[in-house]
Amino acid sequence: MNRARALWERVPAPVVDIVLVAVAAVDVWLMLWDATRLGVALAALGCAALAFRRRFPLVVFLLTLPIALTQDVAIAPLVALFTLAVRSRNRPLLAVCVALAAVVSSAPWPLASLTDVDRTMTMIYFVYSLATAAAPVLFGQLVQAHRDLARRLAEVEEAREHERVLHAQAVLASERAQLAREMHDVVSHQVSLIAVRAGALQVATEDAEAKEAARTIRSLSVTTLDELRTMVTLLRASGGRATELTPQPTLADLRKLVESSGTQAQLSGELPPTVGTPAQRALYRTVQEALTNVRKHAPGATGCVELWQDGDDVGVTVTNTPPTRPSLSLPGSQHGLVGLRERADILHGTLEAGPTAEGGYRVRLRIPLSAD
Repeated sequence: MNRARALWERVPAPVVDIVLVAVAAVDVWLMLWDATRLGVALAALGCAALAFRRRFPLVVFLLTLPIALTQDVAIAPLVALFTLAVRSRNRPLLAVCVALAAVVSSAPWPLASLTDVDRTMTMIYFVYSLATAAAPVLFGQLVQAHRDLARRLAEVEEAREHERVLHAQAVLASERAQLAREMHDVVSHQVSLIAVRAGALQVATEDAEAKEAARTIRSLSVTTLDELRTMVTLLRASGGRATELTPQPTLADLRKLVESSGTQAQLSGELPPTVGTPAQRALYRTVQEALTNVRKHAPGATGCVELWQDGDDVGVTVTNTPPTRPSLSLPGSQHGLVGLRERADILHGTLEAGPTAEGGYRVRLRIPLSAD
């Protein structure tokens, strides 16, 4: 039954209306009683009106009443009654229409023969017509109630889905808070210990190279702690409201980043002050990731960080020479460049990364100046 109803609902509405008009016309043609020019014209008008039953159900019903009066037919008025019952919630109006259809169907035609009518048969025929007219109205109201119920069930399902989403968000918030606690209690402690030990080594050693290495380790540890605090703040926000990233890296912080990167690198070029904050952040993170990769995978290499503007685009190019010492096997997430490409895509820019002909490596970011 459900499959048949689904197939019926797939039939286009104009096709259904045309079929109903044709069926009503055949019904009139087979049961034609009043073959006068007026009777045929009224019958044709009532059948043709069924094509507009969805937009003007009450008017179409009134136009089918002459058919019920002049012809011994039932399809056109009953179809019009059903459509009116499906689309109207006015119960008194539907009751009046049922009574009107019964009166018209049971009234003798032509009206001049009222004096020759058998009142008993007329009353019986009226009761029969009343029951016949009430059937499509009741069925139409049933269809209307079914649609209302389906709509309410859809609303209930939507509300349940919303509750499931809220529950998932609550679970996610709990997990984020737990992760924030773990990061704060474990990672923060260990990085702080590294910073303390590096500071102690910087003070105790007499070797200039070791002192510089200890200073770099301590500086990087402090920076990592700042980043860690920012991540913990974000995790504890639980997505409830936007949390401002503090501190926010900008182009003004690039020189400090290059100097504290632990890599011999030079910063050149300038960018206009109109570069937006998201673009500045993307440029900063690109330089940060590129210098980190140089330090990890190209020990002893020198780097060059170049800021540039090309028409309506701005960007940065980080290039390093080949390594002079064997690289250490350090753990990596393999997602650094992927994250940079995602940042570039969000800002409608591009990121290019690959080896150079001299054996080094180059990372180039291009972003529209108007990116925000």
